[in-house]
Amino acid sequence: MPRLLRLATLLACLTVAAFALPGRPAAQSATPLQDVLQTVQPQVANPSRASVPQVLAALLAADAPGTAAFLRAWAEREVYERPADGFFFYARETGARGLMLVDIDSGADVAEVTTREVNQIRPNAGVRREIGAALVSYELMHPDPARRMAALDNIARSPSADQIEPLTAARAVEQDARIAARMDRLLDLLNARFAEVPAIRIDAIEGLSGDISTEARRTLAQILQTRAEFAEAIPEGTNVARIRRLGDDMTLVAAYTTLSDAGLVPPRPGRNAIRDALRANVENGAVGGIPVHQLDTDEMRRAAYRALEAAGTVPPLVTEADMAAAVAAYVFYDAYLEPDAAVTDAARASLDETRGKVSMWQFVSISFDAISLASIFFLAAIGLAITFGVMRVINMAHGEFIMMGAYTGYVVQTIIPDYTASLIVALPLAFAVTFAAGVALERLVIRHLYTRPLETLLATFGISIALQQLAKNIFGTQARPLTAPDWLAGAIQINDVVSVASIRVAILVMALGFLLLLLFILNRTRLGLEVRAVTQNPGMAASMGINPDRINMLTFGLGSGIAGVAGVSIGMVAQVTSEMGANYIVQSFMTVVVGGVGSVFGTLAGAALIGSLQKGIEWFNPANTLAAQTYMVLFIILFIQFRPKGIVALKGRAAGD
Repeated sequence: MPRLLRLATLLACLTVAAFALPGRPAAQSATPLQDVLQTVQPQVANPSRASVPQVLAALLAADAPGTAAFLRAWAEREVYERPADGFFFYARETGARGLMLVDIDSGADVAEVTTREVNQIRPNAGVRREIGAALVSYELMHPDPARRMAALDNIARSPSADQIEPLTAARAVEQDARIAARMDRLLDLLNARFAEVPAIRIDAIEGLSGDISTEARRTLAQILQTRAEFAEAIPEGTNVARIRRLGDDMTLVAAYTTLSDAGLVPPRPGRNAIRDALRANVENGAVGGIPVHQLDTDEMRRAAYRALEAAGTVPPLVTEADMAAAVAAYVFYDAYLEPDAAVTDAARASLDETRGKVSMWQFVSISFDAISLASIFFLAAIGLAITFGVMRVINMAHGEFIMMGAYTGYVVQTIIPDYTASLIVALPLAFAVTFAAGVALERLVIRHLYTRPLETLLATFGISIALQQLAKNIFGTQARPLTAPDWLAGAIQINDVVSVASIRVAILVMALGFLLLLLFILNRTRLGLEVRAVTQNPGMAASMGINPDRINMLTFGLGSGIAGVAGVSIGMVAQVTSEMGANYIVQSFMTVVVGGVGSVFGTLAGAALIGSLQKGIEWFNPANTLAAQTYMVLFIILFIQFRPKGIVALKGRAAGD
């Protein structure tokens, strides 16, 4: 019976089963699988391509529990027959020649036997293909939607022409819209590669145009696979992908080597071959009349080789002119493995369209990365922007407040193992700890150095080193884990090109939340009014009853507290170490200066500019992030030359300074 007819018989059985209930096969029957197998016992024990359709039809029609597992085991030669009663079993090895028989229905151990007491069923390759196709059909028609979707995933991983018919039959009765859409897409992929009618293939290929999924791009790339060929003249009917030109597509040496490997021209002796020939022909301390001690350059070694060649001792040395003459007699080209030019033309056009869309989505992905990086820079810099803008204090220890916040989150996680609960506790606690540390620093050090900026810079730099060493003494030098909750793990998959880590989305939301909170504090609260007054004119603010000393203390504490919260957020995407703050202090200062000193919106604009600039440079030079940072610094220097007050210039004291 022809294979197509056998497959049609199986599909007919499945279709009848599919309509037993509306849309899907009925639930599995209670009939034991062993009883079903006994109805076709001779065909199972001695399978052939002629008898296997009868077995498969009986199994799929009965739909007994364990049918799919049996089909897989049967195909993998893991089923045994006991000749005494004709029953079938699975088995596992118990010794050198021992087997433990396992009941195919219950999975229970039955008896221990030797390999001579049972027959291992060994279906041939043709039978195994039939079983595989039937198994695909069985899974595609299964009542469980998850099983059907898993079968589709298996088809996508290992596509073949045999899957078109069962997938088409399953699609005809599929009523789940999501699964039906997946089936339609897989049919396009299979038809694009394996359909026998060229018009169907071309139509399916054109349907993949612009599809940026990995499966579609892989299918188109497989259709456009080529092989390197050469000939005196291109054979008629060859589907040529390109003609390879000397100098542009291949070197003269590579072309000649291709011909010599095919035995069409004499091999070209390389350095090792020349050296071995010279060593073999040393006579009285010379080779070809040239003393051995003079053979220290390629030119002298070739001269000695030519002398041996003139004497007929070694084969002639192939010159560049000889190679050019030999290569000129042949055409070197790449030929498509697909012989139909119309198919490859359609695939190439579809792939070009797809590459254009992939480039567009890659730009979107880079933009998401830039926004994510900008949100991290904003969180790291916003506290510095407040203290620098209001107090004009260059706080080199700002990065260590970020580090303190991250370590606070780590300590909380060691006490509260639930990551969600620990995060809820860690955020306000990190703010409280770093707020208190900032107030202490301002009261003990900063307040005495307001009029001496250089001493302030040196003092805070020394404090940053001391805080780093203190962290090393407490937590050690190894990185500590700060784990995000499960609901922040993974990524938001937009398509096969763009995905955004959930934790980075959370950091972006947190950055926006801090932006709104700061705007509310600065514009809608008494503290914000006093901060803005001190920022614009501290003398006038003092005459109006505002205590600038108190405002400076609270402002420094607020900026430090925000840095602590930023440390918890950054610690979930970076390593928590004593030096982690130093990695962000330079970017924080650049963000503040470029955006505009003391301006919240300026800090936001500066973070967006620096994040976009860094990711944009990395896109053009992804292998060298250090170069990207170097170019970014150079750009910032040039930017400040033309706009020294930043993107958003602040009015008042900061502007005057």
